[in-house]
Amino acid sequence: MSHLSRRKFIFTAGVTAGATILANGCSGGSPSADTASPAASAPAAPAPVAAADTPEVTTAKLGFIALTDSAPLIIAKEKGLFAKYGMPDVEVLKQASWAVTRDNLELGSGGGGIDGAHILTPMPYLMSAGTITKGNQKVPMNILARLNVNGQGICLANTYQDLKIETDSSALKEAFAKTKAEKGEIKAAMTFPGGTHDLWLRYWMAAGGIDPDKDISTIVVPPPQMVANIKVNNMEAFCVGEPWPLQMVNQELGYNALTTGELWKDHPEKAFAMRAEWVEQNPKAAKALLMAVQEAQIWCDDPANKEEMCKIVSGREWFKVPYEDIIDRSKGIYNMGTRQFENQDLMQKYWNDAASYPFKSHDLWFLTEDIRWGYLPGDTDTKALVDAVNREDLWREAAKAIGQEAAIPASTSRGVETFFDGVKFDPENPSAYLSALKIKKV
Repeated sequence: MSHLSRRKFIFTAGVTAGATILANGCSGGSPSADTASPAASAPAAPAPVAAADTPEVTTAKLGFIALTDSAPLIIAKEKGLFAKYGMPDVEVLKQASWAVTRDNLELGSGGGGIDGAHILTPMPYLMSAGTITKGNQKVPMNILARLNVNGQGICLANTYQDLKIETDSSALKEAFAKTKAEKGEIKAAMTFPGGTHDLWLRYWMAAGGIDPDKDISTIVVPPPQMVANIKVNNMEAFCVGEPWPLQMVNQELGYNALTTGELWKDHPEKAFAMRAEWVEQNPKAAKALLMAVQEAQIWCDDPANKEEMCKIVSGREWFKVPYEDIIDRSKGIYNMGTRQFENQDLMQKYWNDAASYPFKSHDLWFLTEDIRWGYLPGDTDTKALVDAVNREDLWREAAKAIGQEAAIPASTSRGVETFFDGVKFDPENPSAYLSALKIKKV
């Protein structure tokens, strides 16, 4: 997809919705507004919503974890974009962990929980299948958009700094064996079983000949607690999203073996998901939320907004993280601890290069990997599950409504994907991909 110019976006969004988005505007009541650029101005008043498009409800409760890829939800709130589309009472609520996010989605807002969330892409599938829920009850979910591609890090403790590993994990096999002989256990942390960070870590380890179920112990650590755990030598490695990998490097506690765009260029990452029941009951509200999130994604990908975005999300009510731990990688500047480089193609993208569109082929890869590692049964009807959860049709409707019809991909598949080790995933033949993998549970 071609990058959208700031001027063109403001024009098309304004014509479509009847109001202009002020690119540097900031909603009131946020401490982060105090650190915004001097040119920042107040947001435009919400445009009247046509009667036919009036949302069924004016509120929704959305969860987020303190990770940079939650920025579109935060920016949609801060910039008044939810209000713009008739939903001024949307709440964006911090969650302590992905397990808490899951629990609150199970409850729904009517039960004291939440209606939707910034979430690891596989989780809505695992919830819909009933494999991670209380009593294995199926909780139907809908993915409305991808929130980002790229932007996660696989990190190693300083113990392994002399190896200076870059992308290839094979040198760790012998080093881990030595550590295991001394300590009795190798701990590598991820954020949720079967989630994206777990799958990146497992794929990377297995590509180097390390069996993540036999050679190491994978443990669950919430994203904001990763750096603290590496600091007290509780683990040898971890995979998590920004800003935590950069914070680890800035505190000189370890180094990044890779940023995940090096493992799989423009890989899918987080999703914006809602309870399917909520979407079914409130289709206009779901579309309104999507339009607001899409506009926020476009705003976040404008280079002119990167610094303001990082200042906003670093605020106390959002991440409570130093701005310096967020900004560099949001601009494609990488200090990995053992190497430094600049590469904007590897940085987190929210809209550009079809980052927001939820390709069904990507969701199929996640399900195939979850089968690989035993998180889903081998006989799972993956196509039926993807068709039930993935609502790319709603994404298309919202994109048209904000004047972004040109951004709609021609297909629900991005085609054959190639990983850093040369392995290819053909969404037309996932069983062949699975059969060819050497290390797996199935």
